[in-house]
Amino acid sequence: MAGKVAAFFGAQDLTQGKPMRGLIQFSVPLLIGNLAQQLYNTVDSIVVGKYVGDNALAAVGASGPILNLLLVLFMGIATGATIMVSQYFGARQHELLSTTVGNTITLTVLSSVFIMVVGPLVTHPLMTMLNTPEDIYADSCTYLIIIFLGILGGAGYNILSGVLRGLGDSFMPLVYLVIACLLNIVLDLLFVVSFHWGVAGVAIATGIAQLVSAVLCLIRLLNMKEIVVVPRSSLRLHKELVLRLTKLGLPSGLAQAIFSLAAIVVQSLTNSFGTEVIAASIIVMRVDGFAMMPNFTFGTAMTTYAGQNIGAGKIDRVHQGTKSGMLLGLIVSSCLTIMILLFGRILMGWFTNTQAIIDLGFHMMCILAVGYIAMSVTQGLSGVMRGAGDTMTPMWISFITTVVIRVPLAYGIAFLTRGAEFPKGNPDCLYISLLISWVLGAMITYALYRRGKWKHKAVATTAVDS
Repeated sequence: MAGKVAAFFGAQDLTQGKPMRGLIQFSVPLLIGNLAQQLYNTVDSIVVGKYVGDNALAAVGASGPILNLLLVLFMGIATGATIMVSQYFGARQHELLSTTVGNTITLTVLSSVFIMVVGPLVTHPLMTMLNTPEDIYADSCTYLIIIFLGILGGAGYNILSGVLRGLGDSFMPLVYLVIACLLNIVLDLLFVVSFHWGVAGVAIATGIAQLVSAVLCLIRLLNMKEIVVVPRSSLRLHKELVLRLTKLGLPSGLAQAIFSLAAIVVQSLTNSFGTEVIAASIIVMRVDGFAMMPNFTFGTAMTTYAGQNIGAGKIDRVHQGTKSGMLLGLIVSSCLTIMILLFGRILMGWFTNTQAIIDLGFHMMCILAVGYIAMSVTQGLSGVMRGAGDTMTPMWISFITTVVIRVPLAYGIAFLTRGAEFPKGNPDCLYISLLISWVLGAMITYALYRRGKWKHKAVATTAVDS
C-alpha cells in the first residue's frame, strides 16, 4: 500500500498527461507538507502559551519578523534552485541539472554558516530598535539566538526540498517533514513541560527536528541516481550557474526581505499597543498560516509546473495548467477560510486561556477573511511567472503592496483613530491595512500576468559557459 502511495505521489514529469491530474498529484503532498511545516511554529506557540504563559507566547511572536528578514538569503537560493532545476529537468539538460544541484548544496552550507555568525551578533540591537517590551525582551533574544545557531537544519530542509520539488518529487519531502514535525512535538513537550527550559527549549526542539529533515532530504537527493547524479565535482561552485541562480533567486529573496522589513516596521507599531495585542497577533498569524497555506501550495506547484513546461517549450500547457491551478487554489482556499471563521475561537483557545486575547484574535481574523481569496490569485499567478524565470515582477508587486500600501496605511489608520479609547490608535489598523494590500496586490498581479512578458524569461534555453 505504501509503495502504491509513493508511486502515485512520487517524482512527477509535469510536461506529460493532463495538467489538472498532474497538479493534484504534485500539490496534495505539498499541501500536507505545508500543513506540517506550519505545525512547527504552531506547536511551539501552543506549548509556550499553555505551559509558560502569554508573555512567553508574545516573546516568540515578537522575534518572528527579524528571523524572517535574516532568512531571505535561503529564500533566494531555494527559489533560484527550484526554477533552474525544474527547467533543466524539463529540457533534459542532465549535466547542467547535476551541477545546479551540487552548487545548491554548497551554497546552502555557506549561507548557513554566515547566518550562524551574523544572527546572534545583531539580535540584541534589533530587538532594542523594535522597542520590544521589557517583559518579553530577554525571552525574545534567547529564542532568536538559538534558532540562528541551529539554522543549518531549517535552511537545509527548505532549500533541498525545493530542489526535490523542482525534480517533481513532493512526496518524500512530505514524509521527512512529518517525521520532523512529530519529533518536534515530542521534544517541545520534553524540553518545556518536563525540563522547564521555556522558550529556549522550544527553539532547541525546532533546531533538532529541522536538522533531521534536512539530512533525510540530502540522503534522498543523493539516492535519486535515475534522475540526477551529484558527483563531488558538482559541489565546486560554477561561476555562471551561481550568477544565474542569484539572478533568479535574488528578486524573490528581496521580495521576502521587503515583506520582512515591512513586518518589522509594523511589529514596532504592534509592540506599541502592548503585550495583549502582541499575543493576539501571534495567534492570528499562526492561524493565518493555515488559511494561507493553499495559496502558497498552489503557487509553489505552479512554479514547478511552469518551469518544467517552459523548459520543454510547451507554453500551451502552461496556460492550461494556470487555469487548473487557479481553480484548485480558489476552491481549497475558500473552503479552508470558511472553516477557520466557523471554528476560529476554538482554534485560538488552543494557544491561550485568556478570553480577551481569544476575542481580539478572532476579531482580527474576521477582518482578514476575504483577503485569502485575493491572495490565491496573487500566489498562483506569481508562481507561474517565477517558474518561467520572471522573478522581478513578483518582487515589484511585493514592494508596492507592502512598502507603498500596507505600511503607510497601518500607521495612517493608527494615527487617525487615536482617542480616549485607543491612545495609540485602533489595533484594527494592523489588519485593515493588510487586507487592502492583499486585494490591490491581486489586481496588480493579474494585470501584469495578462501582459505576458514572463513568457520570454526562460533560462534553460540559455547556454552556460564551462
